[in-house]
Amino acid sequence: MIKTPEEIALMAESGRLLALVFGHLDQLDLSGMSTMQVNDLVDNFIVHSLQARPASKGQYGYAYALNASRNQVVCHGVPSAAELLHNGDLVNFDITLEKNGYIADSSKTYLIGDVSPEAQRLSRVTYEALWKGIAVVRPGGRLGDIGHAIERHARAHGYSVVREYCGHGIGKQMHEAPEVLHWGKAGTGLTLREGMTFTIEPMINQGKPATRTLGDGWTVVTTDGLLSAQFEHTVAVTADGVRVLTLRADETPLR
Repeated sequence: MIKTPEEIALMAESGRLLALVFGHLDQLDLSGMSTMQVNDLVDNFIVHSLQARPASKGQYGYAYALNASRNQVVCHGVPSAAELLHNGDLVNFDITLEKNGYIADSSKTYLIGDVSPEAQRLSRVTYEALWKGIAVVRPGGRLGDIGHAIERHARAHGYSVVREYCGHGIGKQMHEAPEVLHWGKAGTGLTLREGMTFTIEPMINQGKPATRTLGDGWTVVTTDGLLSAQFEHTVAVTADGVRVLTLRADETPLR
């Protein structure tokens, strides 16, 4: 579970490249594009421009470079040529990248065109909740501190936290120990140590937290049909706090 400084440097390089993928998406007008078009653009950019590997492709039998989770889709949305991004949508792109044997994992929710104030608020609070979780990461802290901070922020704004899916350790494998819950009690759970690397990726629902999986075996949706949003970063526990390995150029850490 503990990475050496050399390993974390390699993960940081993967994280830097992954941040460039989102920077590339930021420059595009996504309205009218299919989620499969976005997938193909991302796949091509990772392979040909960054000389890296889309780590999700082929993992667990999954065939694509990203998950595209639109509106009521909570996570694991499968890209499709028939699914077009429309004005008013919100869509999360969850992307993993491997370079030099180490993997970085990050996701961002995009607002397409003119989005309702309700959807804008959900996206903003979800992003804030991610940073609430990141802010409590430090040596000697506990995993429960992360989930507590996220859940407290979401519930204060009237939202619910999905419980069936969580963050995870990461390194040479996409999913390693420990599991990082986005809900919980402060002061409980595994003690954090310098060198740990894991993802924090809260899924916040507009309505109830319950989800169900569609017949494709991948796509997870809210049971009440209301919106869901997600943001994710890969982080490392440092000697004095936390380092966000997938930090994007346009981001300033929220405190």
